[in-house]
Amino acid sequence: MTWAHARLCFLLGRLSIRKVKLSQARVYFEEAIHILNGAFEDLSLVATLYINLAAIYLKQRLRHKGSALLEKAGALLACLPDRESSAKHELDVVAYVLRQGIVVGSSPLEARACFLAIRLLLSLGRHEEVLPFAERLQLLSGHPPASEAVASVLSFLYDKKYLPHLAVASVQQHGIQSAQGMSLPIWQVHLVLQNTTKLLGFPSPGWGEVSALACPMLRQALAACEELADRSTQRALCLILSKVYLEHRSPDGAIHYLSQALVLGQLLGEQESFESSLCLAWAYLLASQAKKALDVLEPLLCSLKETESLTQRGVIYNLLGLALQGEGRVNRAAKSYLRALNRAQEVGDVHNQAVAMANLGHLSLKSWAQHPARNYLLQAVRLYCELQASKETDMELVQVFLWLAQVLVSGHQLTHGLLCYEMALLFGLRHRHLKSQLQATKSLCHFYSSVSPNPEACITYHEHWLALAQQLRDREMEGRLLESLGQLYRNLNTARSLRRSLTCIKESLRIFIDLGETDKAAEAWLGAGRLHYLMQEDELVELCLQAAIQTALKSEEPLLALKLCEEAGDVFFNGTRHRHHAVEYYRAGAVPLARRLKAVRTELRIFNKLTELQISLEGYEKALEFATLAARLSTVTGDQRQELVAFHRLATVYYSLHMYEMAEDCYLKTLSLCPPWLQSPKEALYYAKVYYRLGRLTFCQLKDAHDATEYFLLALAAAVLLGDEELQDTIRSRLDNICQSPLWHSRPSGCSSERARWLSGGGLAL
Repeated sequence: MTWAHARLCFLLGRLSIRKVKLSQARVYFEEAIHILNGAFEDLSLVATLYINLAAIYLKQRLRHKGSALLEKAGALLACLPDRESSAKHELDVVAYVLRQGIVVGSSPLEARACFLAIRLLLSLGRHEEVLPFAERLQLLSGHPPASEAVASVLSFLYDKKYLPHLAVASVQQHGIQSAQGMSLPIWQVHLVLQNTTKLLGFPSPGWGEVSALACPMLRQALAACEELADRSTQRALCLILSKVYLEHRSPDGAIHYLSQALVLGQLLGEQESFESSLCLAWAYLLASQAKKALDVLEPLLCSLKETESLTQRGVIYNLLGLALQGEGRVNRAAKSYLRALNRAQEVGDVHNQAVAMANLGHLSLKSWAQHPARNYLLQAVRLYCELQASKETDMELVQVFLWLAQVLVSGHQLTHGLLCYEMALLFGLRHRHLKSQLQATKSLCHFYSSVSPNPEACITYHEHWLALAQQLRDREMEGRLLESLGQLYRNLNTARSLRRSLTCIKESLRIFIDLGETDKAAEAWLGAGRLHYLMQEDELVELCLQAAIQTALKSEEPLLALKLCEEAGDVFFNGTRHRHHAVEYYRAGAVPLARRLKAVRTELRIFNKLTELQISLEGYEKALEFATLAARLSTVTGDQRQELVAFHRLATVYYSLHMYEMAEDCYLKTLSLCPPWLQSPKEALYYAKVYYRLGRLTFCQLKDAHDATEYFLLALAAAVLLGDEELQDTIRSRLDNICQSPLWHSRPSGCSSERARWLSGGGLAL
């Protein structure tokens, strides 16, 4: 009777709880415990009574009244194994046990409380509340089995809460622990595939894309299947792994797993063997191993001769054609494609007909047969349009459109070619297929930059290309595209475009710094400085240019540092403001580096720039120093054209400094460096201009009418060869004036021999 009485009180108490009559329930539970009087024959009932009463005390804040009872309830809850319960009010008791464990510093008690909380919340379906307890339990559990179980729960919870990074990390931790002997559950492999697909940013896991992050788990699951001799799952995992390698353009890895899949397929059945053989042949083709693909396909074709499967035979003929095309056997490839086309027509397989037509078109395109290529590809497009729309066929159609666009553009049908490129992009956008969009966008960027230049359209498609690179998480491509976009915006040369260009350059700079590409980062700093100069933000120009040079110097690449020092000087040299700032970068930066690297031509080019700069700034004394150094260096290079340029500049500086005899000598030196006979109108024009200048210099400044006459006559001869009537008239007028001038009669001919001409006479010392 005692136990019946106690059970009746317990049931009445539970009914009262359901009606939220906690005080009434408390009375029933207290009565039941009083009746039992410490008996423990039915331990489950006793534990339930204590826990329910403790929960009510905690709800009604009567802890002071039943502290001993709370201790007993906590002990029963924590210590009884395999006790099942789904009463939500027990959470209060679990929380009490957890607090006690934290207060006394008992990790086992705290871990037990976390475990009970997890189990209770999962049974109640309150998954979103489980995560903190599971994470704490993972930290507390030191034993591998417990940690493994918690990792499984965590991966499940992270997946539920759409936290793909954490879900994958939990499964990876589980995988590391499972490597010690336990296999990875297939449901966790599926979870990894789902969450790594989310990481790719694709709309759903059904798109067939598999992230490389899934590879470690897939390989571990494959090893577990090998131990369990689960051939079907093992083959499926091999196919998935091969697909990952193919997506990441690593066909060698795909071949390894497809070879395993072929062996397993032969053990499983004829259909599995056939599919694995086709996949392996395709991987060989992608790896440019056409001979090995033929070795797989030819025996496969022979094995089908006795069957009635025309569709399978057509597929093999298409792949054989690709293999033969890869081997350079064009005629045999064409015959194979035609056989594939015939088989497809026999069975009415429109898809295989379209594939065969596309392959024939591509073969013709590669063979420079533009007209047949156009016809085949147009027929392929028509056949694809007859098919029911699907992602797979539309992606094939994208490739056909790209080939057709190539044919049309090479045939100067630019409008039709552009339409094909845009159609390819539209299909890629329709299915949100990033790689097909990437192909089409690259082609459109090339079209608008090289074939039919249109800066605005080129920028638009480069922006889309950049968005694709960001979705693919290809940081290197993103940095490169930002660099290109910066240049395109800069070429527009408007205030808004320059600001946008600067934004692109700064974003690329951040990426190059993250990737550790020092040379690219240095060039990005330089580009930013150049843009700040164009935008007249002078306070930031020097900062960016110095950052570029310092970055290059830290990379311990002196050639890069030399290049950037010169280009930093070019920013001011080619500009219209603060041109004198270029001297610091050329003289103090580039010249010492060029001398250290023995880059004579670079040093010569820099001194030529310094000379030109000082002439434009009217700093003729400095210009003379730089021009003299340039002339000395030019004699070392062995390049007569460089020597001619250097001495011509030196002559100009001497003329500006009114050192006319030296100027005459340098001009004569430049003429001695010219070819003995005229080779082009440009050379004749140069002769005419230099001799004309010498004539004026000799007559007006050196007061030598006879030498001036000789120079003007030589200038006239060059002008006659050039056929410039206006120049001839000018020179004749000058000659008439000289002959009528007092100098002609006051000085005898031949006094020019008194002037020093050591350079033009063959002397090397400057």
